[in-house]
Amino acid sequence: MTSNAPRSRSIRSYPAAAVALAATTALLAGCGSSDGNKSSDPLQDGGSDGKSVVVGSNNFVESTLLADIYGEALKAKGVKVTYKPNIGSRETTYGLLKNGSITVLPEYNGALLAYLDPKAAPKTVEATTAAIEAKLDSKLTLLDPAAAQDKDSVTVNKATADKYKLTSQSSIADLKDIAKELTIGASPEFQTRQQGLVGLKSVYGLEFESFKALDAGGPLTQAALKKNTVQVADLFTTDPSIVKEKHVVLQDPKNLFGFENVQPLVYKSGLSSAGTAALNAVSAKLDTKALLELDLQVQLDNKDPLDVAKAWLKSVGLG
Repeated sequence: MTSNAPRSRSIRSYPAAAVALAATTALLAGCGSSDGNKSSDPLQDGGSDGKSVVVGSNNFVESTLLADIYGEALKAKGVKVTYKPNIGSRETTYGLLKNGSITVLPEYNGALLAYLDPKAAPKTVEATTAAIEAKLDSKLTLLDPAAAQDKDSVTVNKATADKYKLTSQSSIADLKDIAKELTIGASPEFQTRQQGLVGLKSVYGLEFESFKALDAGGPLTQAALKKNTVQVADLFTTDPSIVKEKHVVLQDPKNLFGFENVQPLVYKSGLSSAGTAALNAVSAKLDTKALLELDLQVQLDNKDPLDVAKAWLKSVGLG
């Protein structure tokens, strides 16, 4: 993330205005998916009744997709599942987990830790999980993290990648000798943050020709990178525009941008050992490339996230 503050993915901008509108409509009207087990009111009373697992999601598209993946993986193991999608921000969903209204919620380990302990700065995924567990409510626990991450990145457009022979295996450090020829675009705050220009200079030795203040990985940044107004930008690693426009995400070997692994947060007494094993099996299969491709199907191809979830689970032997 570009900040130690708990920036909520519920306010992130996605490529199409229709996606944001759909998410808002789903929050107000109930489920955006066609599954009959989805609750018509995401905030209605009642939670896990000991017989069913309640899978919730925050009010943005990727969270709903992940919730569908978790829920359908549980169903494949014979677990009764109900959904409470598009609930709201972490401030709301964390409380619903603590009181047992939700059993399972897709989380991002770095953002969750920032919410629980803004001063924490773990150096590994394992340390991130340990730091979260130390701050979690005693009724909650984390399951295994997935390799999939949705985090800030230094991304170059195709023209720049071709010109300087940069690939997905290239590192941010490979920009050191060429950064002074490039303009980077990001949110205004990116200029003064350690997980921004400050860190890019101190950690990787980068000094860019100029900085263009845009938005936090949203449509302004996407458009500027596509039009070559900026050659480098801060995009989220599962942004479908990366695939659509053939941008190149550079590796961050020094972990300047921390960790944002997808990781299930669970109400302990509401999930059986079989349910735990089912969700850990999902985490073992889900990497960033796969999540980006699934996001593309939902956000650009306008496929139902439930259908996308079912097809992916089947393709990896979990459906």
